[in-house]
Amino acid sequence: MKTLIREKRTEKNMTQEELSQALQVSRQTIISLEKGKYKPSLVLAHKLSQIFECSIEDLFIFEGDENIQGLH
Repeated sequence: MKTLIREKRTEKNMTQEELSQALQVSRQTIISLEKGKYKPSLVLAHKLSQIFECSIEDLFIFEGDENIQGLH
């Protein structure tokens, strides 16, 4: 899974520390989220979408086996 969290964060001129405080998570969690190494809970993904005023789908790019195949 790829994320656009870093891009959205820099657009808002937020530091990783500011974002971590707003979400009440560690800065390490933000680093892992930005690198796509951590899959957030639905609640955390929702909070991110609220902070960045976008949909969850605008923040996370699901690839390959993360998508359900054959439902088109």
